[in-house]
Amino acid sequence: MAGAVALVALSLLIFGATELLPGDAVSAVAGPTATEEERAAVRERLGLDRDAATRYLEWAGGALRGDLGTGYLGARPVTEVVGARLPHSLLLAALALAVTVPVAVVAGLAAGMRAGGPVDHAVSAGTLLVAGLPEFVLATLLLWALAAGPGLLPQVSMVPLGGSPLDAPEILVLPVATLAVSGIAVATRLIRARTADIAATPYIEAARLRGVTGPRLALRHVLPNALGPAVQALGMVTGALVGGAVVVETVFGYPGIGRELQEAVAYRDVPLVQGIALVLCAIALAVLLLTDLLARALDPRSGGAR
Repeated sequence: MAGAVALVALSLLIFGATELLPGDAVSAVAGPTATEEERAAVRERLGLDRDAATRYLEWAGGALRGDLGTGYLGARPVTEVVGARLPHSLLLAALALAVTVPVAVVAGLAAGMRAGGPVDHAVSAGTLLVAGLPEFVLATLLLWALAAGPGLLPQVSMVPLGGSPLDAPEILVLPVATLAVSGIAVATRLIRARTADIAATPYIEAARLRGVTGPRLALRHVLPNALGPAVQALGMVTGALVGGAVVVETVFGYPGIGRELQEAVAYRDVPLVQGIALVLCAIALAVLLLTDLLARALDPRSGGAR
């Protein structure tokens, strides 16, 4: 129920935000030389002559039926555009998450188990530096270091015509690396903080007094108690990976949903902007809800983990 309410609220925010977009969609469709009569005809055809409340209810009702409307430019059904581009973005997010999870868990545990030690200082400083970098800056640095300079990787992530990104896996390296590095920095800091709190509890101190140390202490006593918060942290990172694809795909020219959204905003294709934004918000919300449920199940205090 809470998820449905949140999605309705997000849909209102998305619709309201697109209403405030600068520029005129009618001009983009009719062209700069259109007469007032032609502009009026376009406005009527697009339904922009009706009040905002009516247009929102029609859009929201269509979304409930799986119909996200039709784009202004090219008359493309938004559902088809999303269906074609979203798998590319989900592939990026899945690969980035596959890298993020083991690295963040290991680094977060290593730093948190010895809070204030050399490893903790190194991990904290490194993740703070990376977390403070905007994604487009990080993407540009990786592009310069691995593609533009040495030429080890392609500078543009072009998918083979009629093929899949997996047909040319080298095009995925830079986008995935950018998302993964950002995700690792955020997730490691969250996991490290929780691990440090758990490592300072009397329960862990008692285990140390019994001679339990090193990896055994981390894996058998700290990790089970940190799993819930770790899952929640990774859920937050997953939502950020989906959203972060907008920047990364634009920088590398990758044909995903993020790049499609950027182009739709540039051309004031409002139905496409609304549809893509709603789908991305729904995915992020679903991930957060699922990880929250999983974190509760894994919390030893709830009886879900033993």
